[in-house]
Amino acid sequence: MVVVVEEVRDESIEETVLQEGENESDFETDSEVSSTFSEDVEDDFNPLDETLYERLAALKDIVPPQTRSSIYSKYQTTSSWAWWSVQSAGTLAWWVSTSALLVGLPLALAIEDETRVVQQEKELQMQSQGQQQMLGAPQQQPQGVLPPGF
Repeated sequence: MVVVVEEVRDESIEETVLQEGENESDFETDSEVSSTFSEDVEDDFNPLDETLYERLAALKDIVPPQTRSSIYSKYQTTSSWAWWSVQSAGTLAWWVSTSALLVGLPLALAIEDETRVVQQEKELQMQSQGQQQMLGAPQQQPQGVLPPGF
């Protein structure tokens, strides 16, 4: 995009012919200059009517193309890195959750089953001790829980 600058002459300001010894600043006052410029500004621009998109679009003319391309390349790099991070985190979460289900769930079930078996053995041992006490047999010291096969 090429911007063409063209000088526009203001018709309201007439060129005056200066006599010898007169300067252009002798005829201008601050009130005349400010009133001329303030009328133009007030008629054309109302900041309340301008949207955020229009303000950002106006920055396109202010920011040089090299800076814009640099900002855009940094934006692309950051967004691609963020996308890769989110995708990698999702993949890692999937691997961890499936591994936990495939390894952890059977392990937890095996531990629960072993606990149930040990508890049943204790109950059987207590029942046999209760029967021996009722029959009047001499008491034996419990030796602890023996695993099957020993």
